Order: sequence, then C-alpha cells, then structure tokens
Amino acid sequence: MNKLKLRITNLTRKRSSLETRKSSPRRESLKRAWFNFRKSPLSLVGLGISVFCIIVAVFAPYIAPYPEHAGYYINFDEAYQPPNWKHPFGTDAYGRDVLSRVFFGFRFSLMMAGVVLSLVVPPGVILGLIAGYFRGTWLDMLIMRIADVFIAVPPLVLALAICSVLEPNVFNAMMAVSLMWWPWYARLVYNTVSSIRNEYYVIAAELLGVTKTHIMFKEILPNCLGPILTKLTLDVGYVILIGASLSFVGLGAQPPTPDLGTMVSEGAKYLPNYWWVTIFPALAIAFIILGFNLLGDGIRDIFASER
Repeated sequence: MNKLKLRITNLTRKRSSLETRKSSPRRESLKRAWFNFRKSPLSLVGLGISVFCIIVAVFAPYIAPYPEHAGYYINFDEAYQPPNWKHPFGTDAYGRDVLSRVFFGFRFSLMMAGVVLSLVVPPGVILGLIAGYFRGTWLDMLIMRIADVFIAVPPLVLALAICSVLEPNVFNAMMAVSLMWWPWYARLVYNTVSSIRNEYYVIAAELLGVTKTHIMFKEILPNCLGPILTKLTLDVGYVILIGASLSFVGLGAQPPTPDLGTMVSEGAKYLPNYWWVTIFPALAIAFIILGFNLLGDGIRDIFASER
C-alpha cells in the first residue's frame, strides 16, 4: 500500500513539473514584456492615465459629484460660477457642473473609440492579410486600390463629408469614422505580410500542404500582432480627436449629451470671460489622448525589443 502511494505521489510530482515547464515560457515572456515596458517611465505614466480614464468612464455615475448634470438640468442661479470648492471646474451657462460633465465625456469618448476600432480592425486586418498573402494577384489589386482611394482623402474631411449628409448624432458619427478608418489597418497589415511572406516557415508550411487559411491566420497573423496592437492603442487618441472635431462643428453628439467636443464648442462662445467652460473639456481631451499615445509607445517598445 505504501509503495502504491509513493508511486502515485511521484507521478503527481512529474505531472506538475511538466505543467510548470509548459507554462513557464509563457510566464517568462510576460515577465520580459513587463520588464521592457516599465523601463520607460513615460509608458507607466501612459498606462496610469489610460487606466484612470477607463475607470472614470465606467464609474462616472458614482464618481461624478453631480451625475444629474449630465442630462437635462437647468439652474440659472448657479450659472457661470468660476472654479470653487463646490464646483472644482466651475459651471456652464445652464448651471451644470463642468467636472461631472467631463467625467461623462470620458465615457462617450471611449465608447466612440471602442465601437469604431472594434468595427474597423477585423475587416482591415483580414483584407490586408489576404492582399499581402496573394500579392500580385487580382485580389491584391482590388483590395489595395480601394484602400488607396480612401487613404487619398484626409480622414477628417471624409468624415465631415459623410456626416454632413446624415442626421447629426453619435451613431452616424461612429459610422462615418469607421468607414474611413479601415484602410489604414489594411495597409499596415499588407506591408507587414509582404515582408514576411517569403520567410522559411511560411514556405515550409506551403510545402507540407497546409491550407492557405491556416498559413494566413496561424502562421502569419501572430507575427503581425505587434504593429496592430501598437497602432490600435495609438488610434484610440486619434479616434477621440476626430469624434471631438465632429462634435465641435455640430455633426457629432448633440446637446445636452456631455460630449467633450460639444462642451468645447459651447464654451468657446464665452471666451475669455468664462474660460473654464471650454478650457477644462479641452484639457480633458488632451489628457486622454496623451495617455493612450504614451501607452502605445510602451507597447511598441515591447515588440521592438523582442525582435
């Protein structure tokens, strides 16, 4: 009986050691990535800013001092109050707390970035992957020439043109930005795939008779994740800026929606007397863009150091 227990114990130890060996490469890779990331203090600052903005956006109804001010609220008795202890960012023309509206503005800005990027990244990556793998064929010519047509027009101009013929609201602004953003991912993946298309592991997979779908999505796509993730993080700031620009000219979110671009547009009418109404939302836009740009630089350093 004792020999049986000893044998079972030895088998259990061997199994656990094998599992540890299998998981250790992944764990070591994560440790190495975190080490490369935290070597840059600015990357840590960007991570902190990004996490802070996400937390504020998610818990805005509980963090904001006056959450009811994010909707239909009017109190002319407290209109145009400068920054004070009760209202750290002051109040606007309708007596609404600017700080509370900025917190909710983070929510709408991140929602736009999340929806737009989730719509444009998959088709852009897949089309770029197909065009890069079948480079020189009619598929390559068709996909990339269509992408070049969109890239030839400045993104903001194209978004303004699309929104101007649609009803101005958040949904149409998201669709307009999504329509003009996918070619950039197609071009990025196309260039990356073209550079690794003739690598030995791809040629070996083809000689073994592996399907083209497996080669594209299992062999090539994992080697494109570095540039994709870096651009994805950096594009969060760009999408927020484009969305704020659309709202600034009245083609995005409509009042009383607490969109940062709309708040800047409304407050610009009262400069310089009531500067806080527009300055604080503008600083909030710069703050969130700075955070994700620094985070994107840190992610780029991770993949650059692994080459």
